[in-house]
Amino acid sequence: MDLAQLTSDLEALRARAIAAAAAAPDTAALDALDVEVLGKKGGITAILRSIGALPPEDRPRLGAVGNEVRAAVEAAISAARARLSASELAARLAAEAVDVTTPGRPVRRGSLHPIMETAREIADVFAQFGFVVYEGPEVEDDVTNFQMLNIPPDHPARDLWDTLYLDLEGRLLRTHTSPGQIRVMHQEQPPIRALLPGRCFRYEAVDASHASEFFQVEGLMVDEGTSMADLKGLLDQFAHAMFGADRPTRFRPGYYPFTEPSVAFDILCVICNGEKCPACSRTGWMTILGAGMVHPVVLRYGGIDPERYQGFAFGMGVERIANLRHHVVDLRQYMEDDLRFLGAFR
Repeated sequence: MDLAQLTSDLEALRARAIAAAAAAPDTAALDALDVEVLGKKGGITAILRSIGALPPEDRPRLGAVGNEVRAAVEAAISAARARLSASELAARLAAEAVDVTTPGRPVRRGSLHPIMETAREIADVFAQFGFVVYEGPEVEDDVTNFQMLNIPPDHPARDLWDTLYLDLEGRLLRTHTSPGQIRVMHQEQPPIRALLPGRCFRYEAVDASHASEFFQVEGLMVDEGTSMADLKGLLDQFAHAMFGADRPTRFRPGYYPFTEPSVAFDILCVICNGEKCPACSRTGWMTILGAGMVHPVVLRYGGIDPERYQGFAFGMGVERIANLRHHVVDLRQYMEDDLRFLGAFR
């Protein structure tokens, strides 16, 4: 081929490419045209490969024409792309337009688990009396979990706790939140008003009223002149806040190694109001927690002088409180993923 023929081919290619760019229906067609004309294997490159067959004096002329054609085609494709991009954007915005006056889709709202909600409500009640929430570890040592709470290795009260021991020497999953008393007393100086919520573990057969994993809330107050009257008044206020201002309460003797004297705190049955139903074992009363004055031995283990300071402690099962408030008879329901049950507490 000679220079005139190759130049004519380039001009014809330019005309076709510019016309195709102007008529392109969308940017995808422009992309295809770009590859077809300007790509490494495109039309311009194919024509310029013949440049080596031309006389040396004609080669620069053909190269100059090729550059002009390339620039013209690139300009045409760029202009068409700007035009098509603007129209495609306008069409997309029109298709995706949102009517802000249209009611939105309802959003499904979650809620706190009933146990967590009950624990929070318990903490809110005691916060009004100056109690501060502390957290303790779920993995405890035998000394803190038992011995510092006046429960030495040979103490018969150990039979009250079915303990889960770990492979680590002297370590166990805490059986109650009471070890938190020792930790708080080591951390703070009187006056102390501490609330210790948390998960506990025991080797229990799971049934409607027992679980191997459960939640407790422990309370501790240590100050000069603290008395059982203070404890009774505080627990009365708690019971009235949780179960109604007119709910009768009572103390009766109890036993815990880490308190002396110890009491069980009862409320009038929330099911029968004292008419003696099966739910209260036909006594008319329901026990909601255990309490008592902190044993002097425990105060000493906590680094506090029992000759100067006195304290009281109380502990309750969160599931027990939730059961009574919501009339749930099987605590296993709390650990199941039944949204119909859990959603009833919203």
